[in-house]
Amino acid sequence: MPLREGEWNLSYSANGVHPAANFTFGTIESGYYLLEPYEITYADPDVGDVPMPREDGARFGEDYRGQATVTFEVGVDTVDAAPTQLGRHGANLDAVSAMLQAWDGKAVRKRMATPAVLRTTQGGRARRFYGRPRKHAPAGSKLTRQGYTPVVCTFVCLDSTAYDDTEKSERVDLNPPPHRGLVGPLKDPLSMTGEGATKVPGQVVIEGKRPTWPVIRIYGPISSPACEVVGSWKAEFSGLTLSAGQYITIDPRPWARTMLRNSGASAAGALTRGSPQLKDMLLPVGWHDFVLRGSDATGTSYMTVAWRDAYPYL
Repeated sequence: MPLREGEWNLSYSANGVHPAANFTFGTIESGYYLLEPYEITYADPDVGDVPMPREDGARFGEDYRGQATVTFEVGVDTVDAAPTQLGRHGANLDAVSAMLQAWDGKAVRKRMATPAVLRTTQGGRARRFYGRPRKHAPAGSKLTRQGYTPVVCTFVCLDSTAYDDTEKSERVDLNPPPHRGLVGPLKDPLSMTGEGATKVPGQVVIEGKRPTWPVIRIYGPISSPACEVVGSWKAEFSGLTLSAGQYITIDPRPWARTMLRNSGASAAGALTRGSPQLKDMLLPVGWHDFVLRGSDATGTSYMTVAWRDAYPYL
């Protein structure tokens, strides 16, 4: 569900007895409004500088960027929830409890590598962060009995990137559609308009401001499937056969890093030596030609490429 301007939403799925979360805040209408503007801070880089031997200065090494942290100061307001002080007090305790339950995040923090999703709409732009809710502290306030409690909380991201909330995708067939030609009568000069004038099957356009991760799914029937990004890399599965209705998912995102068949079994063992590592499957901004290769007597196999455009800030 799209968020309204200025809203934030924290969500993750259930895990056994630990419930899921779908907590919206950030506006007066939600009852959980921001007392101060949200703050996004970035960790200092882990630098690889090495001192120069027997002289001034240092030799720069390979640096690594840490995570971003989003901090909120939230006013939990139930002043209008009841006509009596006792009712307002009880409603406020319930509202604070609901927020802290979502922010505790036990359903997600008990899963290795699994992130929660923090979504927002700012300036008309729908963005999301992947990470986990961390610190949360309700202030001891005399106003709680009147129906108001301030809460400070943080969300620690997996990286320092904001992703578009809308996922894009393209279908790539093993055999391209037949060329249908031109239908007369033709008039001079000839011109072509519309999407077909600039885009061909298998062409993926990465927008945004940063490289992003593609999630690739290959559907059978196909043998020894391979996904090639022309001029960049080729991921090939030697001896792997997918029947009709079966598929394999290549997910290089940092919180996944898996190659799984639809049954959940890993297919990484079939990956050829010349294939890239998952961490090297980032796609830079621009146009990319995807090609599906393999053996398929029916010509019905295909793959999908899904991605979210990435940005250094909202």
